[in-house]
Amino acid sequence: MASGKPEQTPDWAQAAQQFQQHLVQQWTQLAQAFPGAAAMPAQGADPLAAFRAFMPAGQAASPLGLPALGELFQQAGGQGVRIDPAQLLEIQQTYLKEAAALWNQGLTPTPAGDRRFAGEAWAQNPLSSFTAAAYLLNARTLMALADAVQGDAKTRARVRFGVQQWIDASAPSNFLAFNAEAQKKAIETQGESIAKGVANLLHDIRQGHVSMTDESVFEVGRNVATTEGAVVFENELFQLIEYKPLTPKVYERPFLLVPPCINKFYILDLQPENSFIRYAVEQGHRTFVVSWRNPDESLGHKTWDDYIEDAVIKAIDTVRDISGAADINALGFCVGGTMLGTALAVLAGRGEDKVHSATFLTTLLDFTDTGILDVFIDENFVKYRELQFANGGLMPGRDLATTFSFLRPNDLVWNYVVGNYLKGETPPPFDLLYWNSDSTNLPGPYYAWYLRHMYLQNDLVKPGAVTVCGQKIDFRRVKLPVYIYGSREDHIVPIGGAYGATQIFPGKKRFVMGASGHIAGVINPASKGKRSHWTSSGTHFPKDVKDWIANATEHPGSWWTDWSAWLKPQAGKQIAAPRAYGRGKAYSAIEPAPGRYVKARA
Repeated sequence: MASGKPEQTPDWAQAAQQFQQHLVQQWTQLAQAFPGAAAMPAQGADPLAAFRAFMPAGQAASPLGLPALGELFQQAGGQGVRIDPAQLLEIQQTYLKEAAALWNQGLTPTPAGDRRFAGEAWAQNPLSSFTAAAYLLNARTLMALADAVQGDAKTRARVRFGVQQWIDASAPSNFLAFNAEAQKKAIETQGESIAKGVANLLHDIRQGHVSMTDESVFEVGRNVATTEGAVVFENELFQLIEYKPLTPKVYERPFLLVPPCINKFYILDLQPENSFIRYAVEQGHRTFVVSWRNPDESLGHKTWDDYIEDAVIKAIDTVRDISGAADINALGFCVGGTMLGTALAVLAGRGEDKVHSATFLTTLLDFTDTGILDVFIDENFVKYRELQFANGGLMPGRDLATTFSFLRPNDLVWNYVVGNYLKGETPPPFDLLYWNSDSTNLPGPYYAWYLRHMYLQNDLVKPGAVTVCGQKIDFRRVKLPVYIYGSREDHIVPIGGAYGATQIFPGKKRFVMGASGHIAGVINPASKGKRSHWTSSGTHFPKDVKDWIANATEHPGSWWTDWSAWLKPQAGKQIAAPRAYGRGKAYSAIEPAPGRYVKARA
């Protein structure tokens, strides 16, 4: 029942405001000791006065009150950038108008439309609320400046990416001094949340990465990667796992999965209910998977050719030997698809038809459209990596994982910084995020070659431009049927990049688009009935994916059922399921799945 008494500010909010006001007073006093402080307006007249004092001497004050703004844009672009003066003036006038309106409101604004500041605690703490509103205004203006930068597409993308990183990192929600929710929790728990946050920080420092989930809950082979099987072959690069049939009969043509070596294979086998591997076995396919070794220094000299010849092609030959089949069906996921495609081109160059059909999941073969990752790649960057790994060495998995996390920093970095450290929370157990934290190294020469010939020069789609394993790569010779899948919101392999493969294979093709992103779009179990996928009944594939999407038909649920229906006629007749793993003494079971390679930590 509502009370007739005026609403009072909660005790915790009053305490938080006093704490913040004390910090602001200290900041202002410190600012006044710096050059430029004498030129500041009277205290209280300018909300950004304390920040203006930190502008470098001799540099005109930014209307945003942010230090070295020009340097920020120059560093983001890698070169001097320019904005049309008329457009700059318009942005400045808009900013000053909105800043004045915000200032005139006093400490009462409630930021809307941003989940970082949506909690009740932000609305109850005027200083935090005002700080958030000012931050959002600054962020909008910075992005307007980034969008106004003149230059080529790559320079503008780099500026935008760098500015967005700076904006996300500087959010007031990332700092205890301004995060109203963290302050409320600290006061309510009498500081226990802060103590827990410090403990979480020390734990993550020791383990070398920010915890995205409670990793103590999971163990590879116990409650992730649990589909029953056995390792039937291994060499220094990979183990080959064969899975136990779940049907009395299997298709005569076996099925091989090549996952990305930049991650571990069990993204395809997290839990029984969302395991793509188990789904393939349930459909009656005699299923094998490549489990990559997590490289140590002994593999620091390995090249792209080594991985194609001694891993992908070797796995194809081994599955053929074990099954007795003349050819197999194969699937490649992400970088695994790039390697599978390369291997198919090598085999085609040799005149060897060892693969009957191929599936490519979120795979780049044509690197014209690489999305946000393109901002990192230029000649200088690639040369640096080539010099770094000229005599071998490892590209650390943690560095790669950090790069991918900062492609979506609010979701994959700052969200956990706030929860783990400022609020002292333990993130809930989530199998996908456990996998995401289980990083893998890469051999340096392999990595540098991949950067140059794929991301920088896009050599795979240029007939004869690059030689792998002694064969000039020419996809015009790869005439087998292919199933190509892309995720609509993928930020690692953009939908246009995945669709690009339709333009390079001359044989029968099917392209399917799924909803969501790089992982969630692929790992979308048929039994869940979630999301949608899009197909087209035509055999014509226009050059631009937008034209294909315009004529595609949406279907509710997972794309898995569509893929299964496509693969079935490629798999041949059904035969009795094997009663043992491998084949004779040459390929006997070495150890139970998932094997020891996948358990090695980077």
